[in-house]
Amino acid sequence: MPEPTPLMLESFEQLAKHRRSIRHFDPRAVADELLMRLLDCARWAPSGYNLQPTHFVLVSDLAIKMRLFTACMSQRQIVEAPTIVVFVGDRRAFQHNAEAMLAQERAAESISPEYETLLRRVLPLAFSHAPAGLGWLWKALLIPVAAIFRPVPSIPAVHQRFWLAKQVALAAMNFMLAAEAAGLATVPMEGFDERRVRRLLGIPRWCIVPIIVPVGYAADRPAGKTRLPLAGMTHRDRW
Repeated sequence: MPEPTPLMLESFEQLAKHRRSIRHFDPRAVADELLMRLLDCARWAPSGYNLQPTHFVLVSDLAIKMRLFTACMSQRQIVEAPTIVVFVGDRRAFQHNAEAMLAQERAAESISPEYETLLRRVLPLAFSHAPAGLGWLWKALLIPVAAIFRPVPSIPAVHQRFWLAKQVALAAMNFMLAAEAAGLATVPMEGFDERRVRRLLGIPRWCIVPIIVPVGYAADRPAGKTRLPLAGMTHRDRW
């Protein structure tokens, strides 16, 4: 992989500033090979402990999209865009992915024995709900007490949805920027009935759906957006 250069930064700046949320799509299908490349970019987003809890549900069947349209508050981009990517977070990522991730890291020599030992000690504390699914409760009660005496991080077992939403959002942003680079349009959506979306798409009950992203070719591209000045949101050393 080449070392980053100022030219690469300039290209990325243009990409980030050019991306827009597009709500009107033309009917051209996106090639499956291209979609897989975009999802692969999303797959490489960072995630806490490298647990990679994000899944992607691709919806292109018109009959399913029409039902998804209702669950998404009748927003027309659901039926206009050729493909809808439903970003899903797995509450059981620790149980489902930890051993496979550690095995891959060992095989790639990307993890030291010392760090693996640390992860094996920390991950159950951070994620396990044992015993009887109530482990989060004692952790929730213990954290405020422990925080009196030492800094305590947010514990995913207690703030699970908050932790998952952050991981999924990182993957979704990678996907949207990759789509922009490929000449495609996207729009991140939060306006939907999550329970209905999960039920419609057969998403397991232990998963959450933080964001839905239609992707396709823009029917039109709106005028430039604005942003508040950087100076008003930048703070040095303290607020």
